[in-house]
Amino acid sequence: MARLSEHGIRLSSMSPSFLNSNSTSHTWPFSAVAELIDNASDPGVCAKQIWIDVVKISDELCLTFTDNGSGMTPNKLHKMLSFGFTEKGSGKASQNAIGLYGNGFKSGSMRLGRDALIFTKNGGCQTVGLLSQTYLQNIKAQAVIVPIVPFNQQTNILFKREGYSEASLAAILEHSIIKSQEEILTHFDSIPSKKGTKILIWNIRRAKDGKTEIDFDSDSSDFRLPEIHLEELKQGLRNSGTLRPEQNIPDMYYSLRAYLSILYLKPRTQVILRGKKVLAKLVSKSLTHIEHDVYKPQFSVSFCHLLIFSS
Repeated sequence: MARLSEHGIRLSSMSPSFLNSNSTSHTWPFSAVAELIDNASDPGVCAKQIWIDVVKISDELCLTFTDNGSGMTPNKLHKMLSFGFTEKGSGKASQNAIGLYGNGFKSGSMRLGRDALIFTKNGGCQTVGLLSQTYLQNIKAQAVIVPIVPFNQQTNILFKREGYSEASLAAILEHSIIKSQEEILTHFDSIPSKKGTKILIWNIRRAKDGKTEIDFDSDSSDFRLPEIHLEELKQGLRNSGTLRPEQNIPDMYYSLRAYLSILYLKPRTQVILRGKKVLAKLVSKSLTHIEHDVYKPQFSVSFCHLLIFSS
């Protein structure tokens, strides 16, 4: 039976297929990675570092994103795994937030892979949640379901409360790459501080040739796009006039390390990619000519951004 609102009217539901269609807002994988970094660097999280890597778990290739931010309560994690919810309000700190509409994690993670586990701890509670297209497909779900399991951070004992049951734990152990409660606790321990979040993404998106969309082998300190994609990209840039025939394609188009080095005007979070720090390049200090303008969005008259143009 469909759930009813407090007004006695049926609630809207979200089709599982929307997870995939929503991810298409990212036309390439690097912007999806940037989305997850944005989440870690927002004022509500305040992560000083985020570690990005690729590992094998249960013979499955996994992307990992680990930060030392403030972590989340079970309710906050549920909102992050839901659509349209955000903890970013109208306060001064929220004016520096990158996203406002509570969609970044879903679009970013589901662009990189079909399935994601989130481990988060906030000093008192540690919680694991599953956002998985494979799980929803296997159980023939008609709406998006997100199993969430909280544990006491001091005792590792499962919290039993409404909505966070042993059924959720059973679903995670059956339909994810983690097969025991001990493994879950091990991933909590791998977060390098008392508070923080770790994301595992697997069933990584693959290209038409069957290989992963991201090349993890050519450079052990980088994520790169395969050569076959570079030729297509180069032709597209030249057709659009962005790239002259005699020019080489800039490395930011195929190297995640190069892309992240110029992603932010003023980086708030240090990125460690495959064990090596990303050295930020302050673009505003390396331009030949600079022009300043002020951007004032209509929804907040006191909220302005400094835009820097080059020539």
